[in-house]
Amino acid sequence: MANVERSLRSEAWFKRIDNTGFEHRTHLKARGALPDMFEGRPVIGIANSASDLVPCNAHLTGIADAIVKGVLEAGGYPLVFPTMSIGDMLMRPSGMLFRNLMSMELEATLRANPLDAVVLLSGCDNTAPAYMMGAASVDLPTILVHGGAMISGRVGDRTVGSGTDIFRMHADYRGGRMSKAAFLDAEYGMSRSNGHCNTMGTASTMGSIAEALGLSLTGTAAIPAVDGRRYSSSQLAGRRIVEMVREDLTFSKVVDRRALENAIRVNAALGGSTNAIIHLIALAGRLDIELTLDDFEKNCDGIHLMANVLPNGKFLAEEFYGAGGVRALMGELRSKLHLDALTVSGTTVGENLEGIQSTDTAVISRIDEPVKPQNALRILRGNLAPNGAVIKPSAASPRLLRHTGRAVVFDSVEDLDARIDDPNLDVDADSVLVLKGIGPRGYPGMPELGNIRLPAKLLAAGVTDMVRISDGRMSGTAYGTVVLHVSPESSVGGPLALVQEGDTISLDVEQGVLELQVPHGELERRRSELRLSQASSTRGYERLFVEHVLQADKGLDFDFLVGSSGNAAPARRPF
Repeated sequence: MANVERSLRSEAWFKRIDNTGFEHRTHLKARGALPDMFEGRPVIGIANSASDLVPCNAHLTGIADAIVKGVLEAGGYPLVFPTMSIGDMLMRPSGMLFRNLMSMELEATLRANPLDAVVLLSGCDNTAPAYMMGAASVDLPTILVHGGAMISGRVGDRTVGSGTDIFRMHADYRGGRMSKAAFLDAEYGMSRSNGHCNTMGTASTMGSIAEALGLSLTGTAAIPAVDGRRYSSSQLAGRRIVEMVREDLTFSKVVDRRALENAIRVNAALGGSTNAIIHLIALAGRLDIELTLDDFEKNCDGIHLMANVLPNGKFLAEEFYGAGGVRALMGELRSKLHLDALTVSGTTVGENLEGIQSTDTAVISRIDEPVKPQNALRILRGNLAPNGAVIKPSAASPRLLRHTGRAVVFDSVEDLDARIDDPNLDVDADSVLVLKGIGPRGYPGMPELGNIRLPAKLLAAGVTDMVRISDGRMSGTAYGTVVLHVSPESSVGGPLALVQEGDTISLDVEQGVLELQVPHGELERRRSELRLSQASSTRGYERLFVEHVLQADKGLDFDFLVGSSGNAAPARRPF
């Protein structure tokens, strides 16, 4: 792209020859900044979410150093700044609770400081969407650099994947097929290096989506965290972001409706996390682009699973990258993509994919020879989910994709914990497990508890999957016939709140139907007797979340954050 002659945003801080400009410059010179850093160089913010509290992101400071080199080489002035870090390994009740807070912090930091562009360093699940949402709201030139997945896990003579195999081993332990000592010893082999989960969980999914959106340099999303190319590509991102300032290539010029539709289609072919639906809807809202569940249904139709990666397949992130990663998958999917969409490289999707294809079709298939024939994503509707629900057929049991069963109902997580392993629980393999109260407001942050663990007595009998329904989410590393994001949630009076023990529920994934087989009159009677408990959040950010969060079908953003507010420099403070 051609360079655009324009003044830099940072000049509002640094160009002034008065006491205010003096103050801005002198404190940076105290850190060793040379005078020419303030003479027309684009100022590049590098948002670093590294934290020991988020192990997936702990290595990002080294990546920031590589970006700094690239920025200096291209004639920019790099300024690294920390942000809060959110992860699902340690944070309670859920990293999702803090996604909007992180996005607000980034938005405020970008707007308040003399930055002409930003490079976002992300890793664990909710980091990338939080950063993308915050950056979209300010609309500076932006590149997202993902931290990369950890190397493959090894337990004994087996290769194991993050999250997915934890769920399997926990089921074996609860079912008496794995000892406590073996279960605990597996912890040392499951996670063996820096980086996020090595399955196609939410972290890998959102990194892949950033590349599909055009926000990351082509071919970089799937590079493992410990691969030297993770650092060399980050240095190239540092060079490229300086050029983007000179080209005036802002966030909104890259991420438009075409880019969002590309991301939806790539996520379907990846068998990516269902959490991506929530994140993409929220991101679109920040850009004033209407994106609904209907858009997901339309854009996923006819796109089958092409990435043979856990939890949908059998390989891990290292093999996915070896087969060509996101770029190769998009190359195989090119007939389904908007090839004219622009990317941060300054070139189009089509130009970036010229001549690209999978180098290992066992890992990334051809489009006409998918790994699985099922759609990787399906939107469900019916009287139990009038505003929609979500299921991932590619991670489900085919025999359960059309199923009718008797509801076994848990009114809360505490109720589930108390009764799920009770030998007297009235449940069989055909039952439908229903968990209420884990939606956006009911259990603030909508935790990943939707892949309800199976009753111990059924695990012992060899049952491996059941239909499960909730208003919550599940980890992108999870699997099973799990219906998620039921909207409206039970805690605000959605129909899920009316389900009672013994009700009949029908699921038909092919038809996209989720129905509670209870007469309308009976449901109205139950609604007249329904007493909703009030949220217990009384202070701080959690109270703000409960009072302003939107439902799952609207992306869980805050009502007051929808829409962009631009990147104009704030008014000069008096000095």
